[in-house]
Amino acid sequence: MKRKVYITAVFVIVALAAALWVRAGSESGADDAPAPIGKGEGVSMLSLDKLRITVVYDNNPGAPGLRAEWGFACLVEGADKRILFDTGGDAPVLLANMDSLSIDPGDIDVVVLSHKHEDHTGGVRALLGVNPDVMLYVPESFSGEFKSEMREAGAEVIEVKSPLEICGGVYSIGQMGTLIKEHSLALATDRGLIVITGCAHPGIVSIVERAREAIGGDVLLAMGGFHLRRDSDDTLDEVIAGFRDAGVLYAAPCHCSGDRARERFGQAYGDNYLELVVGTVLEGSVLR
Repeated sequence: MKRKVYITAVFVIVALAAALWVRAGSESGADDAPAPIGKGEGVSMLSLDKLRITVVYDNNPGAPGLRAEWGFACLVEGADKRILFDTGGDAPVLLANMDSLSIDPGDIDVVVLSHKHEDHTGGVRALLGVNPDVMLYVPESFSGEFKSEMREAGAEVIEVKSPLEICGGVYSIGQMGTLIKEHSLALATDRGLIVITGCAHPGIVSIVERAREAIGGDVLLAMGGFHLRRDSDDTLDEVIAGFRDAGVLYAAPCHCSGDRARERFGQAYGDNYLELVVGTVLEGSVLR
């Protein structure tokens, strides 16, 4: 009898330890511990005054003439290369919004896809149909079929696992997550890091912390989809507290963040909350 109780107790302890390990891995969102590629020293810096980020695709309505549909995409200008981060969910909407914003698809040098979901990859085939001569950064976990299709369309596909530099001052923070693998952008500016997320499936606070670990420096702005639209006010307050602890100066949630999260961030951040909608243009001067 004693032996049976002992075996049962050991089984319970092992199961609890395994559950805690899985939970910790999910919250950290890390495939592997990232090797620092910057830590502030030797990192190429972008001039904040020259930086321009345009929200090309988002489900939050914006300027007349632009269509708001579920998904996300933004254009980053001011680095050595023009970078489109994500491509929204609908190709005609992406291309129409780009046309309305006077953005020429042929001028894009780099496309970064944050994760495999269609609301972030839906426009990539149409974009490559117009401009196949791009470098395409995707998480290593993307299917071989998808990567082969992109190569056949003309793109140079770069698979991302660990943090890496895309061009001077622009970094992928590396693949994160468990069931849904995702990577985010970090722009190293002379005022601090700008972290851009697609959906933040690995956890927005974990993403911000990874950016600080991998690149180094303070976080000036975190923007994009924060994946909080079904979370309680208590959870939202914990996330905001995590932002404060990480020293995030400006917050700009959009896409899958949810109206309630946007409201709570607005209340917490005041003048340092930036409302993002389709068509929003963030100039570096706004973050001074």
